[in-house]
Amino acid sequence: MIRHILSSRDSAARLSEQHALEAGAAADLPSVWVDAQRSFQTLLGFGGAFTEAAAVTWNNLPEAEREQVLRAYFDRAIGHGYAICRVHMNSCDFSLGNYAHADEPGDTELSGFSIERDRQALLPFIKAAQRVAGQPLKLLMSPWSPPAWMKSNGQMNEGGHLLAQFARSWARCYVRFIQEYEAEGVPIWGVSVQNEPAATQRWDSCIYSAQEERDFVRDHLGPELAAAGLGHIRIIVWDHNRDLLVERASVVYSDPEAAKYVWGAGFHWYGENHFDQVQLLHDAWPDKQLLFTEGCQEGGPHQGSWDLGERYAHSIINDLNRWTVGWIDWNLLLDHNGGPNHVGNFCSAPILADSRNDALLYQSSYYYIGHFARHILPGARRVLCAASRHDLEACAFVNPDGGLATVVMNRTENPIRFRLTLGGVEAQAELPPRSIATYLQHGLPAPR
Repeated sequence: MIRHILSSRDSAARLSEQHALEAGAAADLPSVWVDAQRSFQTLLGFGGAFTEAAAVTWNNLPEAEREQVLRAYFDRAIGHGYAICRVHMNSCDFSLGNYAHADEPGDTELSGFSIERDRQALLPFIKAAQRVAGQPLKLLMSPWSPPAWMKSNGQMNEGGHLLAQFARSWARCYVRFIQEYEAEGVPIWGVSVQNEPAATQRWDSCIYSAQEERDFVRDHLGPELAAAGLGHIRIIVWDHNRDLLVERASVVYSDPEAAKYVWGAGFHWYGENHFDQVQLLHDAWPDKQLLFTEGCQEGGPHQGSWDLGERYAHSIINDLNRWTVGWIDWNLLLDHNGGPNHVGNFCSAPILADSRNDALLYQSSYYYIGHFARHILPGARRVLCAASRHDLEACAFVNPDGGLATVVMNRTENPIRFRLTLGGVEAQAELPPRSIATYLQHGLPAPR
């Protein structure tokens, strides 16, 4: 018997349990075939980003809705069971305005460094999520910009470069942030060097060439973390789109002194997909890890869009099938306008809060992410999965308890009947138009 969970545009099915599939021959149909004995990478998990915008939006909800958001994302029994998330150091576009933890010009010793701003909204949100998750989350910290006084353009927005004379002080900001969060009971799992280091944005941003990123890691960030006893903190490079993933990471990885500090590369989905870049980077440096660190639908909230969820699943399936070990969404929560955002860069989120009616609006992206996050658990191993038809997008994982989770999506306007073969058990399945399903089977031997 194979359990069957479905979300479908043209029905009420939203992560809904369907009739189980019974074993039986299904010849002469397209195939989704899984060999659970052939295994690949181990999954860290799924998650989203704690931004000041998300935290303020959450804090403004009534108590019952605040708890509902936490359960929807972090409760392993009834929600997505998020395990790996992201947080910004200093402000980002999804903050209420520009701010820096070391905001006193010339304070190279960081005597005035403070995370008091984070105590207002961000930290309470993260701590509440940890409570529901029942454990600390793996938190990736990413900066959008150094303090304005450390930069060539004298402001946090509009790009600019880190001034060389402040590189050591900036690296020490990472150390201080990690230490301050640890003291709050919120451990940091990893850091990226810079969010989107090739983009001059009208919001918080900073430009690094590949060589500048390499040198900062090698000469400042890596040594400062090690000297502070924080050598276990993972350093992630690039943290930008897939299109330049191989080129940018190769500059760091080809320098042994820089590479020894680096856990892996992070990437986003904006622009062309370029999934080939993910596979190429793994093939060239299989000892380094791959992490999807940000993706959202730009240009407003896109309330009610079914395309939204399909974009998520298309990315998740293709990234996971190319050795990605974790997948982090952007804002956990936004208001019904897709904000707040201090430069009007409004976007969608899987859950929107309609402040006019104290209502939570679950988007298709929430359900599509759930087909993976709820059933492919941290510690799961990807296994061999092949589809005979391009329109059947699929991936499969064996969970730590031995259960097999296979996700299959149909983005066409027609139903697709197919033969599903899981661990030698064959069954006939059908995906409605514009739908996604998770198929669960238990009692399998451990993969190799």
